[in-house]
Amino acid sequence: MLKQFADYVTYTLLKLDPAGHAGEAVDFFIYDTLKIFLLLTTIVFVVAIIRAYFPSEKTKKILSHKKEFIGNILAALLGIVTPFCSCSAVPLFIGFVEAGVPLGVTFSFLISSPMVNEVALIMLWGLFGWKIAMIYTVTGVTLAILAGIVIGKLKMERHVQDYVWEMNVGDGTIIETSFRDKIQYARSYTADLLGKLWPYVIIGVGAGAIVHGYVPTDFVVRYAGPGNPLAVLVAVLIGIPLYSNAAGMIPVVQALVGKGMAMGTVLAFMMSVTAISFPEAIILKNVLKPPLIVTFFGIVAVGIVIVGYLFNAIL
Repeated sequence: MLKQFADYVTYTLLKLDPAGHAGEAVDFFIYDTLKIFLLLTTIVFVVAIIRAYFPSEKTKKILSHKKEFIGNILAALLGIVTPFCSCSAVPLFIGFVEAGVPLGVTFSFLISSPMVNEVALIMLWGLFGWKIAMIYTVTGVTLAILAGIVIGKLKMERHVQDYVWEMNVGDGTIIETSFRDKIQYARSYTADLLGKLWPYVIIGVGAGAIVHGYVPTDFVVRYAGPGNPLAVLVAVLIGIPLYSNAAGMIPVVQALVGKGMAMGTVLAFMMSVTAISFPEAIILKNVLKPPLIVTFFGIVAVGIVIVGYLFNAIL
């Protein structure tokens, strides 16, 4: 329905060429803006309702295991069954931080959720076989766990925006209120958070739409194709400014493989697009301070490059 509306506005009302760069960019912008705001509103509201019934201490207890790496594992596995794009995973990320979940654990979720999900797994399996699908899934989860552990060890909590801590509702007192009060709390919380995030969503999706519409797959193959020893690194650098979810990247992956790119390079490109997109950084800027964003992107990018070269060596 959202896609049909985006197509109608772009190609019927605006009369843009479906095969043109402008049409593709505008269609992408309208569709993804609506989709993200719908996801953000729904996710934030549902999370707020759940938090109203269950003390945040329970979430903290589950993910704040005595052995912190257990929390990283659980958060990464949770990411598999929450098929959000990198931008719409941010509300749950904020919720985890507010609940007192260790910062490194929340990053394991933020990496895993957009990078690995059951839809991408099934599509990769159907196109490239179960081995490629399982290698991608296991590697993505492992990267999410290790990156989260490293970020946790760096103790960078001071680089989370102050308002996130101020919105903490860890005392659990809202549980004693009526259902109507819980709904009112969820509505207020959702409106407050969206009021802070909406400009970053618009800017982020706009940047992604421009690149999505004007950067063809031939451009990626030209600079990250066979014969270039730096192909994986180049593919990751090209992928970071782009924006898509894992399922949306599958057709691109298929096209790049068909044009001769090595599988490891292609999967590294896919990981960089889904896990550390530039639009995500713009949205996260309202939640995290620049040193933490740079650290997060740097650690994950290095991990993806290593994974890409490892894939190429094995496959």
